[in-house]
Amino acid sequence: MSTPVTASLLPTPPRPLDGVTVLSLEHAIAAPFCTRQLADLGARVIKIERPGTGDFARGYDERVRGLSSHFVWTNRSKESLALDLKQDGAREVLERLLPRVDVLVQNLAPGAADRLGLSFEALHARHPRLIVCDISGYGDSGPYRDKKAYDLLIQSEGGFLSVTGTPEEPSKAGASVADIAAGMYAYSNILAALLLRATTGKGSRIDVSMLESMVEWMGYPMYYAFDGAPPPPRSGASHATIYPYGPFPAGDGGTVMLGLQNEREWRVFCERVLARPELAGDPRFDANSRRTENRAALRDIIVEVFAGMSTEQVMAALDDAQIANARVNDMAGVWSHPQLAARQRWTEVASPAGMLPVLLPPGAGGAYAARMDRIPALGEDTLSILAELGYGEAEIAALRARHVVAS
Repeated sequence: MSTPVTASLLPTPPRPLDGVTVLSLEHAIAAPFCTRQLADLGARVIKIERPGTGDFARGYDERVRGLSSHFVWTNRSKESLALDLKQDGAREVLERLLPRVDVLVQNLAPGAADRLGLSFEALHARHPRLIVCDISGYGDSGPYRDKKAYDLLIQSEGGFLSVTGTPEEPSKAGASVADIAAGMYAYSNILAALLLRATTGKGSRIDVSMLESMVEWMGYPMYYAFDGAPPPPRSGASHATIYPYGPFPAGDGGTVMLGLQNEREWRVFCERVLARPELAGDPRFDANSRRTENRAALRDIIVEVFAGMSTEQVMAALDDAQIANARVNDMAGVWSHPQLAARQRWTEVASPAGMLPVLLPPGAGGAYAARMDRIPALGEDTLSILAELGYGEAEIAALRARHVVAS
């Protein structure tokens, strides 16, 4: 990994969401990933956490110098308010906060926000400009409304596992794709709601379902299986319906991922990479559907040719033929990826464990610099937020004594 660019040396705001305040009752990944991206754009994000334990993602692991990998990823540039919403006095804190808030985000257990009086319906009359975004597993209606939902469960319900893995066994994605999908749709819907409010002057309610987010991403395999047709088969790391498109071993033990998209590329691949031009017209392989049907025989041919070449030689031959290819990297390879280094995509942020490297948000341009501030300790900002809300020292001490807040 290249030497990080220090965040303080980056250009200063204005940023797109400067002046926008987000209050989030969040845990795990979906809502925190949404609000972290709002913070990247300049929003002030106040994260309410349970005193003592906080967001339970803080305890998932200790891989980042004692901090949780999930929490480090999704919680930079936020303020942590340790507030026990079940204690008397917490409601008053919320009542003082809400007039200052533009967006309320929550992914609590089903029904919890309603019981706390934090539904859009309960808040809209008093806070007509407030945008409320509810993120849940299955949405606010229907027979699954009250079911608990975690990422792997939604990958299962949404059909993702049925098309992922090997023919013998389904596999989950190595990243939290259902959580990420829901977080991204919450993020984009909040941006749309802010634009709408600029026109109408009114806030709106957003209901994001993890299941619906995941199923949206399943469009290709669903339509492939349209009207009772067989679904795409599970094919490991290879594409299920395009071939050759997947990993192939080289003679030095490395693995190269290559992908052919059309018949022109297939002919070039046979001529310039395999040095077997006659294969282009072989009736087993002269169309993608037939290559897919006869993939085992074609794989044997490709593996035999690549066995006499190193990984670098295979990739060079593919590059020379303008055939898409990639190295199958592990995490160490991604950390040290030369393209990310060349584009200066790394910076550092402060954390309770010291300075940590982080990737700059994708898509940042020259108009503004993404906000890249510290990852908060649990309750780190409680006292400053209470003071900002007008609480005096004696009042704060009383709240702490009653375990309403912690710092």
